[in-house]
Amino acid sequence: MALGILKFDISLSPFSDFSVNGEFYCVKKLRIHTSCVIIDMDNTIEAIKGEKKQIKSEEECRMKTYRESIIGENRAGKQVERYMLEGGGLRAAVLTYGGTLQSLWVPDKQGNMIDIVLGCETIEAYEAQGGFLGALIGRYANRIERGKFVLDGETYRLCRNEGKNHLHGGKKGFDRRIWSPEIQADGLHLRLTSRDGEEGYPGALKVEVIYSLRDNALEITYWAQASGNTLCNLTNHSYFNLAGHDSGDILGQEIQINAEYYTPVDAASIPHGAFASVEGTPMDLRERTPIGLHIQDDFEQLRFTRGYDHNWVLSGIPGVIRPVAQAWCAQTGITMVCETTQPGMQFYTGNNLDGTIDGKDDTHYECWTGFCLETQAFPNSINCPEYPQAILRAGETYRQKTIYRFGIE
Repeated sequence: MALGILKFDISLSPFSDFSVNGEFYCVKKLRIHTSCVIIDMDNTIEAIKGEKKQIKSEEECRMKTYRESIIGENRAGKQVERYMLEGGGLRAAVLTYGGTLQSLWVPDKQGNMIDIVLGCETIEAYEAQGGFLGALIGRYANRIERGKFVLDGETYRLCRNEGKNHLHGGKKGFDRRIWSPEIQADGLHLRLTSRDGEEGYPGALKVEVIYSLRDNALEITYWAQASGNTLCNLTNHSYFNLAGHDSGDILGQEIQINAEYYTPVDAASIPHGAFASVEGTPMDLRERTPIGLHIQDDFEQLRFTRGYDHNWVLSGIPGVIRPVAQAWCAQTGITMVCETTQPGMQFYTGNNLDGTIDGKDDTHYECWTGFCLETQAFPNSINCPEYPQAILRAGETYRQKTIYRFGIE
C-alpha cells in the first residue's frame, strides 16, 4: 500500500483521533510523534476509519488530583493518605503507603468504568500481604542472588528476604515506606529518601515518582539521585485484570510482548547472564496469545515458576519510550499497551497468589487472577556482566518512564 504523508498542527499519540477530508480515524500505532506523520497502512500506522466522536473540551481533558481521605495508620502509627486522580478518560486511587496504585478505573466497551487492578481496602490488609500489590518497588526491583554484590571493589550484603536471595528492595523496601505526596499540575508527586546503608545498599538515594493520567493512559515517571555510587532499579508492581479485579482468572485474556529473547532462571528464579531465544518455546509471545495457552506446558522454565515470571529482553532502544507489550480482554473489550524506556520487563501471572489476601470488594485473589508488566533493568544484573547494568553513580540522575495506554477493541 502506498504511503501517505499528512501534516497536523498537533502531535498524535496512539489511540488519538484525527480527521482527513471529513473522515475520522483512530491512530493505533505510531513510529514517531511529530507534526509530520507517515501513514503506512501495512506497518507503521494502522489508521482505522471510525464514527465521528464527540470532541472533549479542554476542561474535560484536564487532570484533577486531590486528597480524598486518610484510610488509617500503619503499624508504626503513621497516617496513610489516599489521593484521587481523574483525567484522560480514567480514574485512579493512589496511597502514600508504598506509593501504591490501589485502583484504576478504565471504560469498557459498554462505557462502564471497570477497576482493573488488584488491591486491598485497608492498610492492615496491605501490611499483611506479601504480593507487593500495586506498590512502587525499590531500591532494586526483582532479585539479587544471595543478597550480595560487588561495586567498585567493595562487597555489599543485602537483606535476604526470599530464601537466600534479595527481592524487591528487601524486608522494608519502598513498598513498605510512607511516601511524601505533593499535588502539581502534571500529577501526583511522591517522594522519599532511602538512607545510606538502608537494607544494605550504599549511598543515600532521593527518589521521586509522578503518577499522571492523560490521553487514556496512566503515566509513571521515575527520578532518582544518589549521594554515592549505588544500585537503582525502580518499577511498579500492579496486577492487571482487564475484566475487572474481582472477575476471576486472566487465562483467557491475551498478551503480546515485543521481545525475541528472555533471561532464563534457575529453580530459585535467579538468572545468571544467559539470553535465551523465545523461538519455538512457550516464551514466544511475539504474536497475540491467550495467557493460559501454554502456562501449564511441560517446559522447565514454567515448571520452575509455576507460570510466567520472567524478564523479557525488550526490542527497541533502551532509554527511548516505545511500545513493548499489549494485552486484550474480549469480555470487556479493554486493550492495554505498555510503553517504556526500560530494557526489560517482568511478565508475571500471579502464580503465588493463593486466596489469602483480603482484597477489595471482599475478593480473595487466587492463582492467575492478575498479571504484572513490571518494566525494569534485568534481575541480578549486578552479578551478571553480560547484562546492562543498573548502577547509579553520584552526580548522575536516574530517569525512566512507563505508560499503560488503554483503548477499546
